Amino acid sequence: MQRRTVGVILLCISAFLYGIRYLSAAIFGSGVTSWNRQLFDEMLESVGNGPLIMSLIALIAGVGYLIFAEVEISIAKDIKKIKDNWNREL
Repeated sequence: MQRRTVGVILLCISAFLYGIRYLSAAIFGSGVTSWNRQLFDEMLESVGNGPLIMSLIALIAGVGYLIFAEVEISIAKDIKKIKDNWNREL
């Protein structure tokens, strides 16, 4: 699998995990008759920080993969140019 594909998949996983945190809190409080911000914040606390931490890890890894893929491509092009120039000189 290419690094760009892995990077994009990790970014999608990051967005999914970030949304799951809020979705879980909404499902947890689905039986509540009245809603307010403070109640929803308490429901988010009951879900915990696991999905948020995992989404941050996936985000950092995804961005890292995308950056590495771009840097690797430019380095490979530079090396090819150097080899071509070296062969022309000989």
